[in-house]
Parts: sequence; C-alpha cells; structure tokens
Amino acid sequence: MRRCIVSAFVAGGLALGLGACSEETARQVEDEVVEEVDKQVDKEYEVTYEVTGEGVDSITFNAGGGDAANPKLETVNNPTLPWRKTVKLRGIEAPTVVPMAVDVDAGNISCKIVYKGRTLVEKSGEGVVSAAGCVAVSPIVG
Repeated sequence: MRRCIVSAFVAGGLALGLGACSEETARQVEDEVVEEVDKQVDKEYEVTYEVTGEGVDSITFNAGGGDAANPKLETVNNPTLPWRKTVKLRGIEAPTVVPMAVDVDAGNISCKIVYKGRTLVEKSGEGVVSAAGCVAVSPIVG
C-alpha cells in the first residue's frame, strides 16, 4: 500500500512538473514567434513593377513608405510604355501595380511584379485592366 501511495505522489509530481515545463515551453515558443514576426515586419525588400501594352492612361502602385494596412499609393498619369519602377517595401506590405485604361479598345495591357528575378504575379487583358491589376503576397511571408 505504501508503495502505491509513493508511486501516486511521484506520478503526480511528474505530471505537475511536465505541465509546468509545457507552459514554460509554450511561452518560449510564443516569445520566439513574436520576435520572428517583429523581424519580418521590419525587413525591407525590393520589387520591380512592369507595365506593357498601349493606351494606358494611368498606373497606380504601392510606392513603399506606408504599411500593410495603409499603403502609400502613387499614380503616374499618361505613362510612357513599357513602364518600369523599382520600389522598396517593408514586411507584409503587398506589392501592387494597377494600370488603367479609359478606352475599352485600348488593346492588350500587361502588368508584372518581379522580386529577385522571379515573377510573383503577371496578368494581362484587353482594354480596361484596372479590375485585374497585379497584387502579390509579400515575398517576406510568402
């Protein structure tokens, strides 16, 4: 009987000890995740936007300097095509470029977002492309 009681105390102590260890481990993992997210949010990266075609009236793009919830958008009116722009973004900011053509018969218009020589997204369409545009997930998280 005494042996059973001692075994129960040992088992209970191990369970409590493992429970405490698990809580501590969970806290450590959570701290590491938070630290990594903070690093990623502050990490800068460059993308190049490309627009080709004809009849584009304006190009709106994420110019950097904002944040994921409130990106700093810039617009170029009457751009010369082909058009290229390299911008520096931060963290989870979504690279975005939206060519717009007022004339429905503008012809084929394409947009592309390139990161370190790799195309993140590419779209094309006839006439008004603003609905399509090119939006990519940040390569920092993707």
